[in-house]
Amino acid sequence: MQEKGTISIHTENIFPIIKKFLYSDHEIFLRELVSNAVDASQKIKRLSSLGQYKGELGNLQVEVSFDEKKKTLTVSDRGLGMTADEIKKYINQIAFSGATEFVEKFKDAKDANELIGKFGLGFYSAFMVADKVEIQTLSYQEGAEPARWICDGSTEFEITTGNRKDRGTEIILHINKDSKEFLNKNKLQEILDKYCRFLPISIKFGTKTESEPDGEDAEGKPKYKSVEVDNIINNTNPIWAKAPADLKDEDYLAFYKELYPFSEDPLFWIHLNVDYPFNLTGVLYFPKIKNDFELKPNKIKLFSRQVFITDEVKDIVPEFLMLLHGVIDSPDIPLNVSRSFLQADSNVKKINTYITKKVADKLAELFKKDRKVFEEKWQDIGLFVKYGMISEEKFYDKAKDFALLSNTKNEYFTLDQYKEKIKPLQTDKDSTLVYLYTTDAAKQDTYIQSANNKVYDVLVMNSPIDNHFISQLEQKLEKTALKRVDSDVIDKLIQKNDTPKHALTEEQSTKVKAVFEKAINKPNMNVEIESLNPDELPVHVTMDEFMRRTKDMSQMGGGMSFYGMMPENYKVAVNGNHPLINRILQAENEEEQGQLAKQAFDLALLSQGMLTGSDLTEFVKRSVQLI
Repeated sequence: MQEKGTISIHTENIFPIIKKFLYSDHEIFLRELVSNAVDASQKIKRLSSLGQYKGELGNLQVEVSFDEKKKTLTVSDRGLGMTADEIKKYINQIAFSGATEFVEKFKDAKDANELIGKFGLGFYSAFMVADKVEIQTLSYQEGAEPARWICDGSTEFEITTGNRKDRGTEIILHINKDSKEFLNKNKLQEILDKYCRFLPISIKFGTKTESEPDGEDAEGKPKYKSVEVDNIINNTNPIWAKAPADLKDEDYLAFYKELYPFSEDPLFWIHLNVDYPFNLTGVLYFPKIKNDFELKPNKIKLFSRQVFITDEVKDIVPEFLMLLHGVIDSPDIPLNVSRSFLQADSNVKKINTYITKKVADKLAELFKKDRKVFEEKWQDIGLFVKYGMISEEKFYDKAKDFALLSNTKNEYFTLDQYKEKIKPLQTDKDSTLVYLYTTDAAKQDTYIQSANNKVYDVLVMNSPIDNHFISQLEQKLEKTALKRVDSDVIDKLIQKNDTPKHALTEEQSTKVKAVFEKAINKPNMNVEIESLNPDELPVHVTMDEFMRRTKDMSQMGGGMSFYGMMPENYKVAVNGNHPLINRILQAENEEEQGQLAKQAFDLALLSQGMLTGSDLTEFVKRSVQLI
């Protein structure tokens, strides 16, 4: 048998196009060829189970091998095989409607995946790295003859009788001079590990040496000999392909270590398993995040029938879930996908919604099952939950029942519980419920103690996204304001009708204000005389909640925004009811007045960690003199 012909793609320039425009992603040729070999192996297995193939299945492993001297790379399987007619049908007639349409379409392709996906170029991706491709195949059909197909990268091919003795297909690539890296064992191992690590049919690549018993020596001690065995590079039955009921915690943890060898154990995991309205399996792990809020993408791997597709999953997985690790496998996502496909596909949107729901349900289940354990893990998962609540409305609706707020006493409350806890004391004269919070309990201790003296509660809000979370709570919770505990004096943060009376006359207030303004002499420090409890500090330095929040948001953005360039303005609240103020008024001269005012102001700065450098040195000297 011998036949020559021209591949019916109606153009002379398809191979240069394939080589040139797919070159940036050329390693995926191996994924395509191995995937095809696995498909052929699974199909013969299926035919056998249906009784449509009566022969022995034998060993179905796919083998990848290379010969550096001959410059060949071979992928062989013991699957269905092909007849000469099937080669003509599947290999020669590429499904193009014409060269013009193809050339027009490929211009818009962003990467090799998109091209291969649109035009059924899986097999032809071999020409990205090969000058010549040869197929040796023998069909499973009774009486079939072996066939050989060869093509040198032009549109001409040749079909002759092949030399294969057993069922299956062998594809031999004669590697071109620009692609010698694909004759390197380490490089090939790297690609196979990336794309074929969990394929459902065993993949053999090379051999490895193992020891096996070999009798005993003269002293009766066991002897061992070295033997070469097949090096199977994949796990054909990963845990996401198994039923959750068949797995133990150790299995999930072992698989996590397999995926992320140097990571701490995860907190917990979710096994995804759905077959309607789409097929999806997978395992998502919750890593320990703490406050290291750095989105590290490429930790969730996307598979299609155990073939690795990509680790850029942000169109499939909601953004807040990018903090998770693990795998997702869905045959409803084609092997060759482009970004535009992922963004537009309806299945992808359904998968996105399903995963969000599953994660929320798992967290709710953990919360109900053992609240104490959930609270212990909150430092690790709190950031993740808050991020989800901020970014996904549907997640917020579910998470509001298990999201926790913690206070300076290390107590935990749900949103509803906290509201009921503080309502009696922290409702102001306008019936607004005021949540007080600290971002740095040690630095803001003076203000926390002032709040505690009034039996007010103070929340700890020190995660990198709490600024956003605080804003969201204000939007979601009715008649509720969140105020940092040092953003004003405590009586102004939660204003009541029973505020202390002013001990100073209007004339005295004007005089005290002038003394402080002269002593401080800083345009961004605005002095105000307040009527506060005599037990409070004589002076408080605060930044307005809106101003400070805007400044923090600007810093998080990392850019020089309009707000980031605004000067920092502070309020200097002088407690007109404090005994020190009366002493300032009775001082013998302006110098003593100024010294006492400056000392009181510096103490306020010191309590905020704002007294530094030469101002701090001057304060120490003045303190010694006053003593």
